[in-house]
Amino acid sequence: MPRLVDISAGLSTPSSTRNLSDQLAGATATAITARGEQVETTTIELRDLAVDMAQAMVSAGGVVTPALAAAQEAVTSADGLILVTPVFTAGYSGLFKMFFDLLDTQAIDGTPTLIGATAGTARHSLVLDHAIRPLLGYLRAAVVPTGVFAATEDFGGSHAQELTDRVKRAAAELATLMLASENTVAGLAQGVPTRAHATATDVQATPSFEDLLRGHEG
Repeated sequence: MPRLVDISAGLSTPSSTRNLSDQLAGATATAITARGEQVETTTIELRDLAVDMAQAMVSAGGVVTPALAAAQEAVTSADGLILVTPVFTAGYSGLFKMFFDLLDTQAIDGTPTLIGATAGTARHSLVLDHAIRPLLGYLRAAVVPTGVFAATEDFGGSHAQELTDRVKRAAAELATLMLASENTVAGLAQGVPTRAHATATDVQATPSFEDLLRGHEG
């Protein structure tokens, strides 16, 4: 059964960020089950880990609490990720960035990922491509083409259907990538190799400067 992890970096309860992440998770689960597979969904609210993350950042040796360790393990072992953040000062929230600062840089290498963001107005929509995608590109996540931005006006009224359509399109892309990556549905992804997360033992040691110069005559 594929494992989907839904991360919301909203600060309030309820929040538009959690609202969007729930919509994306629900639509992705629907897209997966429509193809004959079940999915296990885990939701992580970063606001509940704020103190844990701050402690890990400032403590000697980076002490990780059990709650934070469980969240990190869920993300590392996920077959698909949904990441949604509010926009603060033209970028992702501090909670969002701090979580990934504390995550191993190889933890989501190759993981199918759907990104979303919320803000008060549509003028912040470029944060998806100018802030979130570069961060996940550095972490080598497999980000689906469609990102979902939602302004306050998109939750209801004349724009609600546009948001719903975009959510469904992005969710379908994530579902396709998850199923192809994990080869879980017979007949849909036969022969596709399973994605494997890299571990520390998979990374070869970097040669020393002396080794690089050895045999060089120039």
